[in-house]
Amino acid sequence: MNRTQEVARRRAGYQRELALGTDRFHAPKRTTCPWCGSSRLRTRLRTVDLLQHKPGTFVVDQCGDCSHSFQNPRLTPEGLDFYYRDYYDGLGVAHADWLFGPWGSRKRYLASARALLPFGAPRRWLDVGTGHGHFPGAARTVHPGTVFDGLDRSAGVEEARRRGRIAEAYRGGLTELAPELEGRYDVVSMFHYLEHSIDPRAELAAAKALLAPGGRLIIEVPDPECAMSRVLGRWWIPYLQPQHLHLFPFANLRRELESLGFTVVAVERHEPHTAVDLTCAAALALGHVLPPADEPWHAHPPTAPRRMAREALFWSAFPLLAGVYGLDRLLAPLLSRAGFSNAYRIVVRAPHGRFSVPGGPPAPRG
Repeated sequence: MNRTQEVARRRAGYQRELALGTDRFHAPKRTTCPWCGSSRLRTRLRTVDLLQHKPGTFVVDQCGDCSHSFQNPRLTPEGLDFYYRDYYDGLGVAHADWLFGPWGSRKRYLASARALLPFGAPRRWLDVGTGHGHFPGAARTVHPGTVFDGLDRSAGVEEARRRGRIAEAYRGGLTELAPELEGRYDVVSMFHYLEHSIDPRAELAAAKALLAPGGRLIIEVPDPECAMSRVLGRWWIPYLQPQHLHLFPFANLRRELESLGFTVVAVERHEPHTAVDLTCAAALALGHVLPPADEPWHAHPPTAPRRMAREALFWSAFPLLAGVYGLDRLLAPLLSRAGFSNAYRIVVRAPHGRFSVPGGPPAPRG
């Protein structure tokens, strides 16, 4: 079945869902910050889905006291299912494989894996939010003696195991699976995962429980303090609405990790920067003005003239996108050190004492 046929097959299901409206995909709007409880909120961003162009409007609020930014109202689990569908899987598999595979991210994966080299060779490593396992597949070349496992809610984690990128595949949520994995890992990684979480504090506590005493947790997240977020506004790709539910100022995340008993052992703001801000902004703007693509969440397929116009306009703009990408790469060494890095990395060490999953049975005493 080709893509056109698959889109036609899925259209009826999407249209039945959309006939019920999109309001049900949102939780009640918050009046206080989910991080510190302050009522001093301001609207930081209001946008539509610039990625898949599914219907809906999304708001990111920012706390006036702690600067935490969060989607408000937040998507419910049903809403997350709707807006994630066909982005990383289904119709979006080929796009995701290109974006997160060797061509799109291998250099960043290798840099992230090397960040653990100063702390010795881990025996077992769990990559949370692993998707199709592209990170473990690359990281094995840096840590050849390490056994990599993966955890993800999508079926991609099972495909990662079939392809030999991970040894064990855990499908589901971290907080639900944590009790059976308690104390098993020397390293837990969360690469651009935490910002997708409904309850990031619970995720961090669960990650701590998975670690053996003295194990390492490595986290990479978008940096909401990046100056480019103000320059580009809604076209700044790390906003990634409606998928990103939380954006963490570095100081907030560091304090939370320390409150859990972690010790910060490394921080990096330059290396995690991905030099695509201008390119993605141009691509999002282009996608916003082009005639709609044939997607099942649109009520009707585009006519043949509109399809031809879209293709002609896209390819005519391709040299411009290539030029902007070159500019991104050229400016990256300067911008990433001048307040424009779009991500940061933090590595922390777990306490050496024993601990257990919050709400679970007491840890054994040795």
